Amino acid sequence: MKQQCHISMIYLSWAVYVGGLMVVLWRGYLLFALIWLVAAPLCQWIYVRHFPRFSAALGYGPIADEAAGESTGKAADVVLYTALGCPFCPLIEQRLENLRAQLGFSLRKVDVTLRPDLLTAKGIRSVPAVEIGGQFLTGLATTQALAAAITGQKNS
Repeated sequence: MKQQCHISMIYLSWAVYVGGLMVVLWRGYLLFALIWLVAAPLCQWIYVRHFPRFSAALGYGPIADEAAGESTGKAADVVLYTALGCPFCPLIEQRLENLRAQLGFSLRKVDVTLRPDLLTAKGIRSVPAVEIGGQFLTGLATTQALAAAITGQKNS
């Protein structure tokens, strides 16, 4: 299974959150609405924050990385597209930040959660998506694959 979040599932999770809140408010369960208002985002935060610990149990497999070797070549400008609620986005962001310290490229981060216009224009269907020179890497790419794409080298 590719380690990525489909945008439709990100939108669905937020629709369930808002829809659930509306239903319990409509039914008049104010205490449950307050609990839902706090507990649902807290659970989402815990899920994203601690995802590597239980990703294998959820069927995503282990969160593995391959270190980048010595990289030479011109570093390209990099754009990282993320969405709120995706557990893979913080992992790829950390890998890119570590590579940026090594290679010195510019990194721009774009949250596409509320940007369906940008998703359509760029053809993004899942996150994390890394754009390097007009080319996209989607999913949880290894540090080695990212470094190769950024410097224009072939991934060995």
